[in-house]
Amino acid sequence: MTSQSQGIHQLLQAEKRAKDKLEEAKKRKVKRIKQAKDEAMVEIDQYRMQRDKEFRMKQSKIMGSQSNLSEEIEEQTLEKIKELHGSYNKCMDSVLTQVLNMVCDVKPEIHMNYRATN
Repeated sequence: MTSQSQGIHQLLQAEKRAKDKLEEAKKRKVKRIKQAKDEAMVEIDQYRMQRDKEFRMKQSKIMGSQSNLSEEIEEQTLEKIKELHGSYNKCMDSVLTQVLNMVCDVKPEIHMNYRATN
């Protein structure tokens, strides 16, 4: 009986060791998965920062040229406005004189389509 009880006892111990080894393996697996996940997150963050940096560089390059274009357009617009104001001031007197002459110098004439009824 004692040999049977020792055999059962050995089987129980072996089963317990196997169970402990499985639990330890599961713990290592979970730990490794967590570590791999953390490493992946670090790589993702690095990649994201790299792409963000590249994006900001391209954006600043493009926006820089756009700001130059907008400054040029603004400058051209101001020049055109100054030119139009100068032209207006230069021609205003002569145009106003012409308009007043046309309005004030009325020459009464009979229209050529008018028929005399006598």
